[in-house]
Amino acid sequence: MHSNELIRTEVTHYLILVDALKERYGELDEETLRDTLEGVSGLPEAVAAVVRSSLEDEAYIVGLKGRLEDLSARLNRLRERYEKKRALARWAMLEGDVEKVVCEDLSVSLRKGGEKLEVIDEGRVPEAFFVPQPAKLDKKGLIEALKRGEQVNGALLVMAEPTLSVRVR
Repeated sequence: MHSNELIRTEVTHYLILVDALKERYGELDEETLRDTLEGVSGLPEAVAAVVRSSLEDEAYIVGLKGRLEDLSARLNRLRERYEKKRALARWAMLEGDVEKVVCEDLSVSLRKGGEKLEVIDEGRVPEAFFVPQPAKLDKKGLIEALKRGEQVNGALLVMAEPTLSVRVR
């Protein structure tokens, strides 16, 4: 059974046990009810198993994130090296007035460059050449304003869903 199905089944069994214990023994205090359920329910173990599995996933995430950062840095170094080598070959051919290099495995030639844009003063470029950007909500500023007690139409500070706290020993 998949962990998702297992924990759902355990929650269902747990709730059935709660109802059965309350029906049989009447109103139990919370501590007695919890102690009794802990001894007869598999829910705590199911929750612990899911959290242990999530800790393994977290370890993979951390490891892969570090590996991706390393690979990204390596990719950037390779791109830079590629560009420098191409620029060096281009410079050498221009300086040596060599139009074409033909070898057994490759040929290299200089081509005339095409037109490219060079913006001299962006402030003087007509507005028609600017792409309007959609407004972006400043969530940080909005939260700060609400925490200061300001009333902001369309926004409230509300209590978030409970979060899971995990401490590993």
